[in-house]
Amino acid sequence: MSGCVTMHAVQLMDQAASKPTENPQPGGEPSSPRVLSKQQWRSGIAAWLGWMFDGLDMHLYTLVAAPFVADLLGGLSTTDPRVGHHASIIQAAFLLGWALGGGFFGRIGDRLGRARALSLTILTYAAFTGLSFFAQEWWHLMIFRFLAALGIGGEWAVGASLLSETWPRKWRPWIAAVLQTGGNIGILIACFANNILAGAPPRYLFLVGVLPALLVFWIRRSVPETEEWHAAKVKAQHHEPKMRELFRGDVRPVTIWVALVCGVALTAHWAFLFWHQQHLRNLPEVLNWSPEQKSKLASTAMYLVIGSSMLGNFFCGWLARLIGYRAAIGGVFFVYFLMLFGAYSVPRDHAQLLYWFPLIGFCQGAFALFTMYLPPLFPTLLRTTGAGFCYNIGRVAAAFGTVFFGLFSTVGDHRAALLYASFLFLPAAAISFFLPRVRD
Repeated sequence: MSGCVTMHAVQLMDQAASKPTENPQPGGEPSSPRVLSKQQWRSGIAAWLGWMFDGLDMHLYTLVAAPFVADLLGGLSTTDPRVGHHASIIQAAFLLGWALGGGFFGRIGDRLGRARALSLTILTYAAFTGLSFFAQEWWHLMIFRFLAALGIGGEWAVGASLLSETWPRKWRPWIAAVLQTGGNIGILIACFANNILAGAPPRYLFLVGVLPALLVFWIRRSVPETEEWHAAKVKAQHHEPKMRELFRGDVRPVTIWVALVCGVALTAHWAFLFWHQQHLRNLPEVLNWSPEQKSKLASTAMYLVIGSSMLGNFFCGWLARLIGYRAAIGGVFFVYFLMLFGAYSVPRDHAQLLYWFPLIGFCQGAFALFTMYLPPLFPTLLRTTGAGFCYNIGRVAAAFGTVFFGLFSTVGDHRAALLYASFLFLPAAAISFFLPRVRD
């Protein structure tokens, strides 16, 4: 299915790019998508498809974590505490790899170019997601997920910088929503694949993650480097800023505040994304269901969360245009806390939780705003490095947070972990108002 989506999208975008363009409005920016250049269209589709497959590979594990890890541990029950413990360690390794990949590939994107780095990130996460199929021990899977995450973390920063340098600035809130929606659609494709393969061993789901590698051939052939990056490289004359410049001068407070809010918010966000699936599978009325029924319930929950998240992306884009990025991020984080607290403050069965998931998912649109908000805060040759470091450093906190909040879980019951994690959105909302304004 994802291969068909890719080819159809490429055809549509290339058709649009081949149409004659008109002169932009006197303000200097295009007034509609019809007047965008071929380079802008191709950069847009490359970033969007990269994010779509990013979302696909990112969430394959969360859908089958419990049964796959239970199998790797010798066929244990999914309610065995060792399953949840080892599954959370694997997820922590994934988030740690995501953080390191954001900095590593962000640096490559600044030095070698956005399109080249984008190709490398996609190849990395496609290859190691596919190799997860061959895991025979739980630590094999941990290593493969860590290595796949290097590419997934790098793709975020590179794709965001690619679009921020090629598409009109005044469109940024809507571009952020569309780009985030690409990731959401990738997650829905993962859910669809999980439904199709519900009767197969969990490891087979990871073979779907190889498909993104096909996109690299088109990117290398059709997507040029941005003019802004080329101009900055020429101006620098091989004296590009070092990573330590993120912690000097006017850039330092930007780095500190952005990394802080991302670290706190992403810890709570990923605690929900991981533990709500495990909690759902181990509810008393679900426990005796067949593995296929549990997989379909997990997919249904993810459909509700991600489907509503796509609506939240565009709502948050509209809200950012109305009140600004900082106020929009802070306000939606506060509502995210209220929704998580409402869902997990009292015991609920799976039918009740299904009503809460769309409300929780809608609040996740706040993370779409970081896509276009972060890159312009940094100088051009520190753009993917800065955005990648600050956003993805939150994964380090989230990695430890996933394991830490799991310690509050009792056998098969992860409600306390989800409830306690929700409170982190309160300081995240408060810190948001100390974030810098966008320097357009």
